[in-house]
Amino acid sequence: MPDVFNPEERSRIMAKVRGENTSPERLVRSLIHKMGYRFRLNVKDLPGKPDIVLKKHKKVIFVHGCFWHQHEGCPHAARPSSNTEYWNKKLDRNMLRDREHMHKLEYLGWNVLIVWECETRDREKLVDKLKGFLTS
Repeated sequence: MPDVFNPEERSRIMAKVRGENTSPERLVRSLIHKMGYRFRLNVKDLPGKPDIVLKKHKKVIFVHGCFWHQHEGCPHAARPSSNTEYWNKKLDRNMLRDREHMHKLEYLGWNVLIVWECETRDREKLVDKLKGFLTS
């Protein structure tokens, strides 16, 4: 099925999808800051440009959107039923790139945590997950 929007309108819509400074990212940063940790954002020198980098602790955190990064088993990760060839190719490419970045970071000695967008809805569980990662 063809796209219901013309290319210019689709481009305008997609340009509004934020890649940095999303609400889930801001929440995770706020919680980590309240725990007393200091960090850098979107460090371009590291594979995947991690959302949060704690250089002193050799830890990085990615805050992934469930749809864009295909959180397995999450209802928010359902693939579109129209234009499936495009979406399958795009989302599969995102997942492959994520795995490659994670392997490269681990090879370089970094500890990697992925926080999924849906996990930011339960603040207590999220705090426990972050504490567990940051204190290990």
